[in-house]
Amino acid sequence: MGIVKKLLVTAAVATAMMVNVAHAENKKIALVVKALGIGFFDAANKGAQEAAKELGDVEIIYTGPTTTTAEGQIEVINSLIAQKVDAIAVSANDADALVPALKKAMDRGIKVISWDSGVAKDGRMLHLNPSSNPLIGNMIIKLAADNLPEGGEVAVLSATATSTNQNTWIAEMNKVLGNYKGITVVDTVYGDDLADKSYRETQGLIQKYPNLKAIIAPTSVGIVAAAQAVTDAGKVGQINVTGLGLPSEMAGHVKSGASKSFAIWNPIDLGYSATMLSYSLINGAEAAPGAEIKMGRMGSLKLDDNNEGAMSDPFVYDASNVEEFAKIF
Repeated sequence: MGIVKKLLVTAAVATAMMVNVAHAENKKIALVVKALGIGFFDAANKGAQEAAKELGDVEIIYTGPTTTTAEGQIEVINSLIAQKVDAIAVSANDADALVPALKKAMDRGIKVISWDSGVAKDGRMLHLNPSSNPLIGNMIIKLAADNLPEGGEVAVLSATATSTNQNTWIAEMNKVLGNYKGITVVDTVYGDDLADKSYRETQGLIQKYPNLKAIIAPTSVGIVAAAQAVTDAGKVGQINVTGLGLPSEMAGHVKSGASKSFAIWNPIDLGYSATMLSYSLINGAEAAPGAEIKMGRMGSLKLDDNNEGAMSDPFVYDASNVEEFAKIF
């Protein structure tokens, strides 16, 4: 009887050890967002969790600061380094400020990628653009121009003045501005991805430019705030709000007429792809110009000379489809 008990105890200990080893082998991938509490990033986390479930040996750490600051993200990154995560996938509030902390992470063997909003090349192994920057830049001005056949004054409501992706898209937009006759960009203001500030900045644009015909907000926080400000000012039908937003947050504004159309890639796909790319790097994929790195059901990411690649084209939402997609994200 004593031998049987001993064997049972030994078996139990062995099983516990095997469970602990299996748990220890889980890859920890940190999805670092610009700030917590933003719908776009919550949707990206859903995609990351989907990828983790598909892979089976991945734990997602979804984290970020409470406000959209580089300082807040640096604190988060340093904490993740201390936790010895396997990979950090970050949407940056500042392209350059995060580099020292992320270099430290890479020096410790942590795989680092940026997604959505990029980090300077020295601070990451690769960057996942949600789409092609030129395509996005063209799309946001096209969305405004398509509803202004006679031309008119257009203003831009961006996120932070240092936001990598916002600045890149606006620069690409300005490159093709000449293709849209009669369209004049009169101002660019910054709402810092805060709803109240974005609302106030929109109010300022409405007061400053009485002939304003459209507001382009390439930020999911800004576009909602701008649409609400236009509605509250009684300018629906006079000022069209467009840019990049989430169907779930914009469906009501499309229905009211405050926004005729807007665009976005699927943030669920973006979080999924960032996780899959991180996993590929953990398992030995090399981030080098010309490389094609697997990202699950989204195919492969082909890297350019700056180790950047595009996930997919932006997609336009309007009255014909926004309600359907609002049920998803």
